[in-house]
Amino acid sequence: MGPVPMSDDEIEIDLDDLERRMEGAMHALKSEFASLRTGRASASMLDPIMVDAYGSTVPLNQCGTVNVPESRMVTVNVWDKSLVNAVDKAIRNSGLGLNPVMDGTILRLPIPELNEERRRDLSKVAAQYAESARIAVRNVRRDGMDQIKKAKSMSEDDQKIWSEEIQDLTNKVIAEVDKSLEHKQEEIMQV
Repeated sequence: MGPVPMSDDEIEIDLDDLERRMEGAMHALKSEFASLRTGRASASMLDPIMVDAYGSTVPLNQCGTVNVPESRMVTVNVWDKSLVNAVDKAIRNSGLGLNPVMDGTILRLPIPELNEERRRDLSKVAAQYAESARIAVRNVRRDGMDQIKKAKSMSEDDQKIWSEEIQDLTNKVIAEVDKSLEHKQEEIMQV
């Protein structure tokens, strides 16, 4: 038996879609957090860097292997010798404050200590990223609540149940955002 046809004024609330969209905001936040440089080396800190190679712009991780041999060092083993200078330039121009040291096809990136002021600034940026994620989650919640209001044939009890489901989902994802922010700020402030 196929799906039950619905009348024109009946709207199905797709909780899975709402959850997927909220989790998308959470995923975006995690990648923004990964790009924030803390005092510790991380391969993901180079993820946003794009390199001019082969006539187009490609992510750095498509030009070489990124490794973290120690807590204050990232290395990039560039696969094509002709791209070493392009990768070096992309890293220097990335705004991450890194100065690569060339060793053949390997670029060594020493991660400098962060001063207290820079740590506070990064902590504020992390808080802004988290607030943007919360706003995105609340916008998805509002869409879900609007869907409920438009479902004229839905009983008041059903509307209440759906509203509670959407609110519970929202609360869960907002709590994840807050927890991620707390962890990121601790990581940034760690000396």
